[in-house]
Amino acid sequence: MSKPRYTHLVQNLPSSTPFVGPETQERETGIKFDARIGANENGFGPSPKAVQAMQAAAAESWMYGDPESYDLRKAIAEAMGVQMANVVVGEGIDGLLGYLTRLLIEPGDTVVSSAGAYPTFNYHVAGFGGVVETVPYRDDHEDLQALIAKAKETDAKLIYFANPDNPMGTWHNGDDIAAQLEHIPDGCLLILDEAYVELAPDGTAAQYPVEHPKVIRMRTLSKGYGLAGARVGYALGAAELIKSFDKIRNHFGMNRASQAAALAALGDQDWLELTRERVAKARQRIADIAAQNGMTAIPSATNFVALDTGRDAAFAKAILEGLANKGVFIRMPFVAPQNRCIRVSCGPDLELDILAEKLPEVLKDLD
Repeated sequence: MSKPRYTHLVQNLPSSTPFVGPETQERETGIKFDARIGANENGFGPSPKAVQAMQAAAAESWMYGDPESYDLRKAIAEAMGVQMANVVVGEGIDGLLGYLTRLLIEPGDTVVSSAGAYPTFNYHVAGFGGVVETVPYRDDHEDLQALIAKAKETDAKLIYFANPDNPMGTWHNGDDIAAQLEHIPDGCLLILDEAYVELAPDGTAAQYPVEHPKVIRMRTLSKGYGLAGARVGYALGAAELIKSFDKIRNHFGMNRASQAAALAALGDQDWLELTRERVAKARQRIADIAAQNGMTAIPSATNFVALDTGRDAAFAKAILEGLANKGVFIRMPFVAPQNRCIRVSCGPDLELDILAEKLPEVLKDLD
């Protein structure tokens, strides 16, 4: 029987995905989640103006989206104080990470990340034959100095660093990050993933010239702006680097409705401020629930909170599975020592009420 002739690389890759979605878990278990607070989605939703823009664009779905995302790139450039040549739009940060990896990574090339950091980056690197070198977290924070040192040691092409961090929710001051940029080795590029920066304290975003040759900044409208399902992200970098994306990106990857929604969402900063207030309130509620159940909330600058169970990974996993069996979807870090924690996304009061009810029941079952 004839079979496709897969590349040697693909033949040796595992059949895996970075995340198992809640829908997959529901199908496998037959249990419908009443509280969907595990995927770091913004349960408070997007701006009504963004929803209206998507609804209006739906009637135009017979047309491809603008392959240059011109209006959206223009709005982003104006908001960020850069030129349009410094902006590329893509299918979320995940999509942009895939494009950047394709641009720079060949079989055998090295990249550096934190052990247990956002796994989609590693997934893309493996897909192009790259080698991932890791360094541990330091006090539940990603360690940029250690990442740069490892990059020098391994001649890495890329460093992945998220601020604020996923899965721990911790963050660094932007000035501290900017001070480290001069130490990045020549020929190496820092990916500064700022997916959650709109929800972080002032001063979290690093300030540096957009034409800096050793940094690319990535942001998304999935978190603060509540458009995870629309898949809109953008990257800011030196014009020459940004232009290179045109060589390999999916030029029609951004649909019309997503572009329209993102443009409307960026124009509604009042809704973003309301979301920030709701997220802050939810973070405190999650911390209170944790304390009531003998756990400690790790301070968070994101729309989720990592809860230190005070035990080990097996205990954390048992809590996760116990909650899933009671209709509550959460996640947990999977690399020690962060895997002592569970992770709860911020959401409306109704879903956190369910967590507050079910968590004590699970803990009692585990006694």
